[in-house]
Amino acid sequence: MDLQEQLKKLFPEHQVSEEQEEAVENEHELYVQKEPMICKYEKRKGKATTIIEGYEGDEEDFKILAKDIKTKLSVGGSFKDGAIIIQGDYRDKIMNILKEKGFKVKRVGG
Repeated sequence: MDLQEQLKKLFPEHQVSEEQEEAVENEHELYVQKEPMICKYEKRKGKATTIIEGYEGDEEDFKILAKDIKTKLSVGGSFKDGAIIIQGDYRDKIMNILKEKGFKVKRVGG
């Protein structure tokens, strides 16, 4: 017994529509600023961290950017106090990702 037959038994009055629903996925456009973002390296509690600061756009856009960076690098991190904190020293990779998106990035510290 397949899933369609089970659904027909559970919901005998339901009519199956033949139309396929199209998922409309609109890409969220990030605000690209003129001033460079700051990408710096710090050690916190003995662990290497990369911190990105200086975004002038909406906080929600910055959170979306943080999630995108964490996903592309497959690393952990968080968003706190207007800064993206990434676990590990990924300054070069993060700077490349941001440059591809059209941001200007300034490397600070080491």
